[in-house]
Amino acid sequence: MTAQPELFRDQFPYTAPPRIVFDGGDVPTALPDDIFITDTTFRDGQQARPPYTVDQISALFDLLHRLSGPNGVIRQSEFFLYSPKDREAAYRCMEKGYRFPEVTAWIRAVKQDFALVKEMGVKETGILTSISDYHIFQKLGMTREQAMRQYLDIVEAALAAGIRPRCHLEDVTRADIPGMVIPFVKRLTELSKESGIPVKVRLCDTMGLGVSYPGAALPRSVPKLVHALRMETGITGDLLEWHGHNDFYKVLTNAGTAWLYGVGGINGTLLGFGERTGNTPIEALLIEYMGFTGDTSIDTTVITEMAEFFERELGYEVPPMTPFVGRQFNVTSAGIHADGVVKNEEIYNIFDTGKLLNRPLGVHVTDKAGAAGVAFWVNRQLKLEGEARVDKRHEGIKRMTEWVAEQYKDGRTTSLSDAELLGAAGRYLPKYFSAR
Repeated sequence: MTAQPELFRDQFPYTAPPRIVFDGGDVPTALPDDIFITDTTFRDGQQARPPYTVDQISALFDLLHRLSGPNGVIRQSEFFLYSPKDREAAYRCMEKGYRFPEVTAWIRAVKQDFALVKEMGVKETGILTSISDYHIFQKLGMTREQAMRQYLDIVEAALAAGIRPRCHLEDVTRADIPGMVIPFVKRLTELSKESGIPVKVRLCDTMGLGVSYPGAALPRSVPKLVHALRMETGITGDLLEWHGHNDFYKVLTNAGTAWLYGVGGINGTLLGFGERTGNTPIEALLIEYMGFTGDTSIDTTVITEMAEFFERELGYEVPPMTPFVGRQFNVTSAGIHADGVVKNEEIYNIFDTGKLLNRPLGVHVTDKAGAAGVAFWVNRQLKLEGEARVDKRHEGIKRMTEWVAEQYKDGRTTSLSDAELLGAAGRYLPKYFSAR
């Protein structure tokens, strides 16, 4: 192993954005038969927001259980164990007796942390095994040999205690794949075979540097990284996880790519909370999982319940344009779009959001909505469908549309509220609405 750190300065100059280098090679896809999700809402997710209370963790864990569905799509949820509150939360969730998600732990690669895992009776723990030379040389002040020996000592201690170890390869997309990552994972697979206990490997794209592009070079190429580990170490997809960050807006794409090239599990958090730009949102992973597998057993309306819990109980305002959970994600404002929606909502809706998310398609009524937008809002309020709908050519709709235009003559820029629209509807459509 090298005595000097390999920092890949051709790709990571630091004084400029990272370069995406191409070597022209490509590797085949290898989507596993069994793909799944793991959760780190109570570990990485808590590093980006005020800590949850024990009661809040318990309630969110119930939502994760319901989102797991009958097939246990969300297999595990990891917890810190350092404080009495951390341990109380883990115990509370373990006592629920759910098969999915299983409660697991997270520790540093030091023996005093491992003692906490044994004391708690947790069956699996993540172990921080920083893998790039940025971390080994510059953070830990070690050589590669010293770091690997320390990591393996903790893994061997876990195996001796009958605990499943999960090695978190921190900063893997800046690591020397053939020189450090593959030798380490090879040794882990050997220990797994010798002990008869599965040793898992989590590939941590700590800085969000992974890319999915065909022909991109290591260490940033997600396809080549996963392929190299499977081919060179013999590790199987069920023992591989991907943990991504969103520093370069690639978090969901890289997660789907990791699945596609052979990783079994993708690690994420509710609403994507995580250090800096966050982790892969579990709600997005569930939709992606359904796209890959065709599994429709999940009650996806729980996604909306989860987002409402964050707003109601935690005081978090979900950014309005957030896919699947933001107030505006399936709300159109343009009149021409509203006209299409009136004819068939499938034209401008991503899927049946009313059925799958309990979030019917909506329209913002502004001066851009036109008669079609006003008619859509009226029919949504009245729950009218098919031939029972009020047509955009109805005299009351025309007059209400003229009223809408009047509201914007003085430069108003905000959409009209339901209260304002109900008042106007009472005046111009008295047959359907009471006057206000």
